[in-house]
Amino acid sequence: MVRTFASLLLPISAFLSAAVGQTGRQPTVAPKQYLSLPLGSIRPTGWLYDQLIVQTNGLAGHEHEFYDYVSETDWMGGPSYYSSLEEGEFNAMVPNGILANNSGIIERTQEFLDYVLAHQDSTGWMGPEVNTTKPRYLWGRYPFMFGAIQMVEYNPDLTDQVVDAFYKFVTLANQMLHNGEGVEAWTQTRWEDFVMTLQWLYDFHPNGNEALLIDTMEQLKYTGVPWEEVFEAQYFPTIATLSEVLCYRQWHGVNMAEGLKALPATYRFTHNQSDLDRASEGWDLLFQYHGRPSGIYAADEYLAGLEAARGTELCLVVVRSYLYQVIGDPKYVDRVERIAYNALPAELTGDFWSRQYLQQQNQIAAKNMTPNPFPNDGPYSNVFGLEPNYPCCTVNHPQGWPKFITNAFVTTADQSSLAQVYLGPFQTKTTLAAENPVTVTVNTIYPFSDTLNTTITAAKAFTYYVRIPSWVVNGTISINGGTPSAVSPTNGLQAVQVEAGTTTFVLDLPAKITTENRPHGSIAVHRGPLHYAFDIPRTSKILTQNGEQPLAKDLEFDASTAWEYAIDPSTLQFVSKPPASGTLPSPVFDSGLPPLSMTVTACPIDWPVAGSTFAASPPTQPTCIGAQKTITLTPYGATKLRIGEFPVFTAK
Repeated sequence: MVRTFASLLLPISAFLSAAVGQTGRQPTVAPKQYLSLPLGSIRPTGWLYDQLIVQTNGLAGHEHEFYDYVSETDWMGGPSYYSSLEEGEFNAMVPNGILANNSGIIERTQEFLDYVLAHQDSTGWMGPEVNTTKPRYLWGRYPFMFGAIQMVEYNPDLTDQVVDAFYKFVTLANQMLHNGEGVEAWTQTRWEDFVMTLQWLYDFHPNGNEALLIDTMEQLKYTGVPWEEVFEAQYFPTIATLSEVLCYRQWHGVNMAEGLKALPATYRFTHNQSDLDRASEGWDLLFQYHGRPSGIYAADEYLAGLEAARGTELCLVVVRSYLYQVIGDPKYVDRVERIAYNALPAELTGDFWSRQYLQQQNQIAAKNMTPNPFPNDGPYSNVFGLEPNYPCCTVNHPQGWPKFITNAFVTTADQSSLAQVYLGPFQTKTTLAAENPVTVTVNTIYPFSDTLNTTITAAKAFTYYVRIPSWVVNGTISINGGTPSAVSPTNGLQAVQVEAGTTTFVLDLPAKITTENRPHGSIAVHRGPLHYAFDIPRTSKILTQNGEQPLAKDLEFDASTAWEYAIDPSTLQFVSKPPASGTLPSPVFDSGLPPLSMTVTACPIDWPVAGSTFAASPPTQPTCIGAQKTITLTPYGATKLRIGEFPVFTAK
């Protein structure tokens, strides 16, 4: 059963009319279990820093020079915008520029912030609608405010002017919400972004406005989609969303990611454990019925089920859930790490100059598909280019790696301890409670190695934590050169007692090869955080090239060899060839460059093509039509054409 958007709104409005202002409870916001560190406190090193620089040398670092939706954005007085939502590029540019230390991007984002604040009107409205007749919808402000918060974190000198501007807008928004203004379908689904901004003000700059902040949170929930019902099992779509309900925005893929943030955000002002319980249940439902071996879920606009030919939008891939900080369940960070190391790099060329709108698990071509397997997106959706299908992913994709980096470490709620929750090469500097300055350096090529070397310096003793992923088997830790001992995590975190001075430890986190059952009797292959796929050799053709920036081009990829194979999973063998220099190739997520692979016995089979450009569902009980051979599987994120879900056979 699928309920309509209107019917979903009714129960929550009834709930809030009974609860808001009538319960007598004191207006408070519940604390998070873990706290993020300010932007700039965590820096990538090694291959991850290189990945960020490659991104910055690509579209992300040059859009503001030639791409009209950015270079001539109406947020800065220009004529260009791509929708009435007015979401803008600011939220993605800010962390990219700061973490890459790119002066051009940093200057641009400062100019952006200065312009918007200087043009805030007397009512408190800010944005490109000022002094125009454009409709005033609230949602476009939310990504801007996320970007401004990050700038304040990095440069506290901006605090007063940003906080003052925010409160002017919050006062206006509160009035608009009470009057039923500023809310359209997208604002109804993405209200949680504003709630998170309001909670940032409450946590760090309440300024005596607690009642206003909480009332605005409640009004946003009152006027928005009730995500606690959307994620209820009896209403949740268990197959690709049906055409008759496609107009209901809650089933939109990016909105589902937004909705997952809504429930922990709601919990903070309702204090209802049921909000957290439903978030966990909804997370599990989403990946059970729409999940991908690459870590993400399928949504080519709307939830797309489990078929390997259906798509996943890049904007969805770069949206990060903050459930872990509020709830503390390690299943959230396990999955986000899988997304970052698989789905994210798969949807961009290695040089970051071309991106897809949609990626497929089984992707045998990237071209203009007619017919195409995406019922609500155009045939150009899986082309690698400047803006295939929609421009939103062009301006949003730069936030993916930076926000993964900035959430790699958290502190406990009392700020007495520090925890690394995403594994990879990082350095972080922060000051914990009791004036305890701490520096952590993690040297590793993870996820391309099982070993992580960590050095911690601290003025005072404290407990450090590091996440041990759920896929680790027989992991060990050696502290200060001691004998390795078995890891013993509690709720996914290994405690390390750090003394004043310097502490070192080495983690070894091996994993087994595992297979995941997929539709039609097919399987997907994993080891540790990485999903493995057959990288289909390809030819490349330039479809279009930007006149101002020739590096920005649309590319067609076609298979140049056979891809129709069944595999025998019992023959899978893991191969690791770490670089002798210790330095990975740049960029590492491109064909033939990762140092890890698997071999497997395969045989050619009859595997039809649907239309002429995408693979039909994997055949069940396939028959070999040629000699067995050994093929190589490589990390999914390095492939641009691939088979990630295989039919199976038994080798002779």
